[in-house]
Amino acid sequence: MNMLKTAFLMTLMVVLLGAIGYALGGQQIMIIAIVFACVGNVFSYWFSDKIVLALYRAQEVSEDKAPRLHRIVERLAQRAGIPKPKVYMVPSQSPNAFATGRNPNHAVVAVTEGCMRLLNEEELEGVIGHELAHVQGRDILIGTIAAVIAGAIMIMASIARWSMFLGGFGGRGGRRGGNPFAMLAVMIFAPIAAMLIQMAISRSREYRADAKGASFTGNPDGLASALERLQASSRRVPLDAGPATAHMFIVNPLSGRGMMSLFSTHPPTEERIRRLRSMSMA
Repeated sequence: MNMLKTAFLMTLMVVLLGAIGYALGGQQIMIIAIVFACVGNVFSYWFSDKIVLALYRAQEVSEDKAPRLHRIVERLAQRAGIPKPKVYMVPSQSPNAFATGRNPNHAVVAVTEGCMRLLNEEELEGVIGHELAHVQGRDILIGTIAAVIAGAIMIMASIARWSMFLGGFGGRGGRRGGNPFAMLAVMIFAPIAAMLIQMAISRSREYRADAKGASFTGNPDGLASALERLQASSRRVPLDAGPATAHMFIVNPLSGRGMMSLFSTHPPTEERIRRLRSMSMA
């Protein structure tokens, strides 16, 4: 099923970028956009994890430097029945975590320095269990490719905005400037389309990862407590994250104010906590 979703997202990237290219400058720009999308699909499959890790300046950490983190990852990976992922640290005091990679054999779990400082052993186990659930369920490739697609769409929207200001691409039939109404539509709807892509793959899978991660640790309360602390602390110390990659984190790193609240990629943290608490009482 996840392979079908991946193929669907890659096809959607070609269609969306082709349509945006046509709106910006007709058939010539559409062909360029389609070629860009096809190359981007190949690149995103093999290198999207490296792009995201570089974006957040994440560095691989050895067992000597982070023995507690390595110990937890190794133990829970064994329970999940997957190879131990590589372990990375993000140099940010905002507490958060994410997983990336194209499959369980090439997976990475990354946590911020703030997450390591804030959480106790049981809470950190809950967070790692959640991320390993994404790895086991092969959500990580879909999420990472969605981030690349969303970023590409936003880049095209930005190109549309600047082309309007600077005179535009060559239009249809050799005319300069293109269709200003089409460009305006791209500027408005392309970022929304990117957000909708993220929403379509993120909300329900977070509930599943919570439940599965809690089964790995055997302690739903640990993840519930971690979510409470992460939510409160990340609001006080926000992570410098872009909307294209926000869906990859265990809690939404964005402020959620204004228009961004309409396109949240995460289900309400309160509901996630309620479900986890109900699991512990069952």
